[in-house]
Formats: sequence, structure tokens, C-alpha cells
Amino acid sequence: MVDGYCVCNSLSVHRPPSTVHHAPVDPPHLQLYRAAMRQLLAYLQLCRAANLFTALADIFLGFLMTHENLQPWPTFAWLLVSSACLYTAGMVWNDVFDRDVDREERPSRPIPSGKISVRAASILGTLLLVGGIVAAALAGTQSLLVAAILVACILAYDGLVKSTPVGPLFMGGCRFLNVMLGASAAGTSGDFAAAAELVWAKPQLFVAAALGIYITGVTWFAREEADISRRGPLGRAIAVVNLGLAGLIAMLFYWPDFHGNHVNIAIVLALVALTIDRRLITAWYVPDAQNVQFAIKICLLSLVMLDAALVVFFTGESMFGLAVVALLAPSLLLSRVLAMT
Repeated sequence: MVDGYCVCNSLSVHRPPSTVHHAPVDPPHLQLYRAAMRQLLAYLQLCRAANLFTALADIFLGFLMTHENLQPWPTFAWLLVSSACLYTAGMVWNDVFDRDVDREERPSRPIPSGKISVRAASILGTLLLVGGIVAAALAGTQSLLVAAILVACILAYDGLVKSTPVGPLFMGGCRFLNVMLGASAAGTSGDFAAAAELVWAKPQLFVAAALGIYITGVTWFAREEADISRRGPLGRAIAVVNLGLAGLIAMLFYWPDFHGNHVNIAIVLALVALTIDRRLITAWYVPDAQNVQFAIKICLLSLVMLDAALVVFFTGESMFGLAVVALLAPSLLLSRVLAMT
């Protein structure tokens, strides 16, 4: 007697051909390219590359408040490099120090997501700080001094005071010093005291202070951006933002109007302020993360327009203003794929 197992195995069973489709595998060079692009985007996000051009606009403003044009070019170029390095260094160290908080609130950021290691970010942040200091030294002694103070302010904000009540003041101080970095080339005299007197003078002190107050308010507004923000702090932050904007407009009527354009520039600044306030008030009314973060984005991008208008006021040259406005193009392009906060 034959058991069932033997009978089954003795039968010829017809099986249809396999219909499983395998996804096509990209060639190695394409896989390598895509991996490199993902890594590049992670580093650009870590550095907040979309925000970088607002810092460069400050250098244009500071330099053109103290020079008739962008000469000497090498000095101006070194100041741009210094500002770029120090700004991105601040963003990198911000994420290094915030990695535990980001792991809970923003797990998609480059460090908590594992795209960039803490060690790699720390090395990058250090190199950028050193690069910023070296570039400033090549621009001049006063530029080196301002850059050194700016580095201290950056590290103090990122590592010590960010979550304290004075945190926004330190961030405003960083913006103040960035504008002064642009103006630092005014002091090229061999005498240190005489050079310092040229740098730490009006109108750049007044303008830098007003922009610093503006950024203090923006930073305060952003303190709870990852969640539902409270309306009380948002309202007070809006008041500080507008105090800075009012300071800029007031300066137009305080400083001599050498080019007869203070009324036109005041109108431009007022229109920018209305755009900013519209977004801030919308976020105050519905203070969820999306509205608050979008309002912050508008505030940051508007810095370019504020700087451009002031450049035209001090130089009387629309060409220089358009050069600053052009910095909006890469910022807007990068902001489509990279977060600004």
C-alpha cells in the first residue's frame, strides 16, 4: 500500500510562471549621487542656508553706511565671508546644544534624525567659527574685534542663555553685531582709538540697535514655535518687533537727508512693517505651529527688504538697493526645500 505522501509526489503538478515584478535597481553612480544630495541637504538644513542671505544683507548695509561704494572690494568680500561663517556656525552650534530637545520636538532635524552626527556637526561648527575669525582679521583689526565679540555672543546664546529670559536679547545682540561687522571696515586708521571711534558711531549704531531690537522681538515670538504658542508672550513680542521697526523709521527723520528720499524710504519701511504685522497678528489670532513658523519666516525674509531700503537711503543709489534685494532670490528658493526655523 502506498501512502498519500508518495502518491502526491508522484503526480505531475503544473505551475504557472512567476508573475513577481522586481523594482529596477538604480546604477551605483546614481545611488551615490542621491545619497550625496541627501547628505548635502542635511548640512544645508543644519546651517539654515535659507537664512544666510539675511546676514549678508546686513554686511551690505553696514558697509554702505560707512563707505560711498563697495570699495575696497577685498575688505568687503572678507566681511561677507566672515558673516557667512559666523552665522552658519551659530546655527550649527544651536542644533548641537539643542539635540536633546530636538529629539522630542523636532526629530526630523539633521542631528536627532541621525543624518549628521554630533561629532561631525561640532567639527563643522568649530571650523566655521575659526573661518569667521580669520576672515574678519583679514578685513582689519576692528573687524576682528567685532567678530570676536560676536563669537562670544553666539556661544553664550546657543550654550547658556537661549532658554532664559535674556535669550532673545542675546540673539538681538548677535544681529546688532553682524550689522556692526559690516561697518567695522570704517576703522582702517593705524591708531586703534581713532579707528574704534569711526566704527562705533552714528548712524550705524542707531540702525544696528533698531535691527537688534527687531530680532529680539522675533526671537521672543519664536520661543514656543514647535507647539501652540501663548498669546500673551506673542503679543509682547509683536510690540518689541514694532519698536525696532519704529526706530528705523524714526531714524530717517533724525539723520540728515542727504539724498532727499527719506519720505519715500519711510513709505517703503511702513509697507514692509504692515506685511510683517499682518503675519504676526494672524499667528497671534491662531497661534499654532504652522502660523507662528510662517510669521517668523516672513520676519526673517523681510530683513533683506529693510536692509535694502536703508541702503538706498544712505547711498541714494537704487543699484545698491537692488543688489541687496537680489539676495531674496536664493533665500526664497532654498526656503522651498529647507526650513528657516
